[in-house]
Amino acid sequence: MICVPPKGYSNCNTYSNLVPVIGSKAESKATFCRICEPLCGMIATVEDGRLTALRPDKDHPLSAGFACQKGIAFTEVVNDPDRVTTPLKRTADGFEPVSWDAALDDIAARLSEIHRRHGSGAVAWYMGNPAAFSYSHLFAAMAFAKGIGGASHFFSSSTQDTSSRLLANQFLYGAPFPVPIPDLMRTDLLVMFGANPVVSHGSFLTAPRIKDRMHDIVKRGGRVIVVDPRRSETAAQFDWLGIVPDTDAYLLLSTLQVLFAENLVSPRASAQADGLEWLRDQCAPFTPERTQPHTGIDPDTVRALAGDLAATERAAVYGRLGTCVGRNGTLTTYLLDAVNLVAGNLDTPGGSVFSTLGIPGQKWGSMAMGASLRRSYRYKRTRVGGFPLVIGAEPAACMAKEITTPGPRRVRAMFIGAGNPVLSVPNGAELEDALEATDLSVGLDLYVNETTAHCDYVLPVTTMYERDDFAVTFQMFQATPFRQATDAVVAPRGQARTEWDIVVDLVSRMSVRTPVFVALRLAARRAARRGKRLSPRPMIDMMIRMADGGDRFGLRRGGLTFRRLAEQHPHGVVVAPDIRTGVLGEVVVYPKSRIRLEHTDIASEITALSRRAEPDGYPLRMIGMREPRSENSWMHNSPLLMRGKRIHRALMHVDDAAARRLVDGDEVRVSSPHGQIDITVSLTDDIVRGTVAIPHGWGHKGSGGWRLANQAGGANVNQLMSSDPSDVEALAGMSWLTGIPVQVEGH
Repeated sequence: MICVPPKGYSNCNTYSNLVPVIGSKAESKATFCRICEPLCGMIATVEDGRLTALRPDKDHPLSAGFACQKGIAFTEVVNDPDRVTTPLKRTADGFEPVSWDAALDDIAARLSEIHRRHGSGAVAWYMGNPAAFSYSHLFAAMAFAKGIGGASHFFSSSTQDTSSRLLANQFLYGAPFPVPIPDLMRTDLLVMFGANPVVSHGSFLTAPRIKDRMHDIVKRGGRVIVVDPRRSETAAQFDWLGIVPDTDAYLLLSTLQVLFAENLVSPRASAQADGLEWLRDQCAPFTPERTQPHTGIDPDTVRALAGDLAATERAAVYGRLGTCVGRNGTLTTYLLDAVNLVAGNLDTPGGSVFSTLGIPGQKWGSMAMGASLRRSYRYKRTRVGGFPLVIGAEPAACMAKEITTPGPRRVRAMFIGAGNPVLSVPNGAELEDALEATDLSVGLDLYVNETTAHCDYVLPVTTMYERDDFAVTFQMFQATPFRQATDAVVAPRGQARTEWDIVVDLVSRMSVRTPVFVALRLAARRAARRGKRLSPRPMIDMMIRMADGGDRFGLRRGGLTFRRLAEQHPHGVVVAPDIRTGVLGEVVVYPKSRIRLEHTDIASEITALSRRAEPDGYPLRMIGMREPRSENSWMHNSPLLMRGKRIHRALMHVDDAAARRLVDGDEVRVSSPHGQIDITVSLTDDIVRGTVAIPHGWGHKGSGGWRLANQAGGANVNQLMSSDPSDVEALAGMSWLTGIPVQVEGH
């Protein structure tokens, strides 16, 4: 094959974006997608070591020939001419390519000096969403952020996404994992709050072909009810129950009030939990009549919903992003589980269940982790805002203030892995300014994006098809217990490396002598003497071998290992037909394995819910929304996904528009107490009146190096959100991203 560079392209990465001129024999390799949580099976076409196409894997036991357009388009990300494939150093004239040695030597020297002068409290790591899909990145971030010293800062996308869910688990079950999920394969009534899996494909729920699984519920005589302010793509296919934005807690409290008042409490609840009477008292004031002015939902509808949940033998309530990022995300998520418990639908077939790994002694590990995290939650507080830590993470909404606020533990060195927080945390403009004030900032990413554009260095990392992998994060969210591992499909483009290799190399060059760093350097030298690279893969292999389906290190003949999965079962293996139930004894780490309902923090949030006032002059409420051809901010540079002259649009009810003399396609100004954006409006009646829906992840203003995304532009919706600590959710440090008071005016 002869290759030539594309015409008219002067980026330093030209050498690695080669266009095949003469074809050669193609090789097909089974692997899986790691953009979102279903982890759909894919077949990669490789020619002369280059990824040329991706298609759905028909032989995958669960996704069975399905993949979304984002998965198919990922070939364009791997081969993107705008992708960073060599270390880049920011200069007065822009980014310039440098060698790995030059980049890491300078970073190591500057970071070591910052650590010497200010301690580990001056160092921070932000971990973006894609890191959860790479065991290499997870281990790298943890080794670096925690290994550099106990005073370091760790931020992650979890405080824009999942921390409230994990904290609710910690309250109820004593530890953040595992997470209860709906038993999709066996339920007859699924009630979904703030989730749009037809577009998102599921979250905290790994279920390939999830739309088909929901239609299967209806086919067997069941129902799917979608509670959402918008008739979303999911709600349009099932039963829609419209609700005023960010009032899910009111609806759940009134549902519990009905269950208690009408003696619909399952006998199973008292056998599983302590604190039912306390919960009854907390819910008592929230009758459906009292909550209707908040939710917009008729009292008869609430009573019917509660009755159906209690009467249906196999029923589950499930909530996702929309329930996590409001003013009361932890409370709302807690109440979701409380409804499942009280109605008798927790840890039972067809209900809300726990997908466990089945590792011997797993509960003892969960008990130790739970005790440590509960102790940390009680006693550790952030420097800015005084927030408790959830799974060790600080609120990303306060990241800029942690950089700019003087005093001990002020962040002076910032590492950003697989993230674009300028477009994902509240008040991204504040973070842009803050990054310029650091003594050192380093991005590890596929692109120079709106955040890494402000970094001193951008280091090239592998895509998911350029590394081996096992989706360790999602093993306990699987609707059907399943294992799949993959080797790298192609070699890394250019000089890209895994995050783990970057961190190990960086640590080897630093003078910082913490126990973790010393151990890493020693282990890396020992591996090198054996002609190998230090890798966390043996830890992943050990988990696979000890979990359900594993070979237990030879005790179970024919059992699974990483190598056996990758080589003998490339399409993956179903290890059990259904999720085991009756496992609270393994999951709950409190004494006697009993769920704890009574918590002072929950009572405080219920009180705050009733006392909260709304600002004058902002009569509408803004919510987020996902788009089928977007994945947060990082796939707007794919020509396939951006075809059709896509633009960023807000959705608004036709009646709200008429009251403002707006028509479809008008340019409008959306303002909140915290900022304003200009955007095109589209009109619909598939949204609750008083609601405006705006997709996140846009706002490409030309500072990044992705040319197609820059052309698409759009508005950074998070400029409407507040980064003030008083506006961050008090319990889990969650960013307030839904139900934002706004006004819309013609512009």
